[in-house]
Amino acid sequence: YLSPSFAALSSPLVRGGLCLWSDPRGFFFYFSQIYDIIIIIRKRGSNMKGDILKQAAIHLLEQNKNEAEKIIQNEYPFVYLPREKRMYTDKQKIKQFIKDGFIDRYSGQRLVNPGLLKVISYYLPNVFPYHPHWKMDECHNAYWELIPTVDHIHPIALGGADNEENYATTSMLHNSIKNNWTLEQLQWTLYPAGDYTEWDGLTNLFIKLVEQDKELLKDAYIKRWYVLSIEADN
Repeated sequence: YLSPSFAALSSPLVRGGLCLWSDPRGFFFYFSQIYDIIIIIRKRGSNMKGDILKQAAIHLLEQNKNEAEKIIQNEYPFVYLPREKRMYTDKQKIKQFIKDGFIDRYSGQRLVNPGLLKVISYYLPNVFPYHPHWKMDECHNAYWELIPTVDHIHPIALGGADNEENYATTSMLHNSIKNNWTLEQLQWTLYPAGDYTEWDGLTNLFIKLVEQDKELLKDAYIKRWYVLSIEADN
């Protein structure tokens, strides 16, 4: 049984007399046509909000501020959400990186232990420059693209909880893009976590490089991630 609303939305699944539900040939339309349905739903939601603002603006044009306020309050209200503080530590961060298998949960891309990037910059500063404040004109893009950080899947600013259930590993780049938006607002997908035994973010290689050249430990950044990596690995 299909509800009338779903039947109306699923009409794109019927093309040239083929129906997904009754004709096996319709199966080949499925993946492309189901996307049409998703777009229709999203457009309807966006259009409804636009219509609400249009009605409010018309009332303002008519100098009817009270009616405009009622429309916004009833149809598109601002919702205040109490905000928690971010409390995770560096130990919690690397624990999350390992839990997620050093995978960017917003793109599926493999990420790299921050210490390894700094080791490369230590040895090859001319071709792999590092800047303490990550200035984009003085720092290699890898620091934005491949260094992991912890993000709140549901933003703290929108009432998300500061706990492990709401944590996700992502790159600094995607973290800066996501900011305080939800996955739904950005139309992003949460990718499955990776397997640390298959991809460790080059953590083991980082540890070997440091243990081969202990001079690297004079660099505070490298030492910090070396200690964290050793503790997390044990």
